[in-house]
Amino acid sequence: MNQYRALLAGLCVTGALVGCGKPSQEAATPGVAPTELAALKTPPPEYSPQLACAGIGGKTVLRVVVGPQGSPTDVTVAQSSGQPVLDEAAQTRVREWKFKAATRNGQPVPQTIQVPVDFKPPVPKPDECFAIEERARRGG
Repeated sequence: MNQYRALLAGLCVTGALVGCGKPSQEAATPGVAPTELAALKTPPPEYSPQLACAGIGGKTVLRVVVGPQGSPTDVTVAQSSGQPVLDEAAQTRVREWKFKAATRNGQPVPQTIQVPVDFKPPVPKPDECFAIEERARRGG
């Protein structure tokens, strides 16, 4: 009978130790490293040849909220260029941009960024500018 109890006790201890080497299924899984927002498609805004040739330029700074799907969900002017037509051109184009969303814990998250958009008149003026100026002088 004592042998039976010793065998039974040995089996119980062995059974208890079998699970010791395995990680618990309830153990926390390591976190996934965050990723940053990445631009995928960022075509420049339309810059009217008439404005460019007239030397009208400036810098618009936009506040852009990029949603979890990678598209801008809100685009506002943080700093105006001083030219409403340039500010609007910048906003219109940036609304079409595409991004790879930032992630936290493996999930895409919204992120707010500032985007400077420069409108620089060409130097020297391209030939197209002289044709535009000539039409303006003639009233057409």
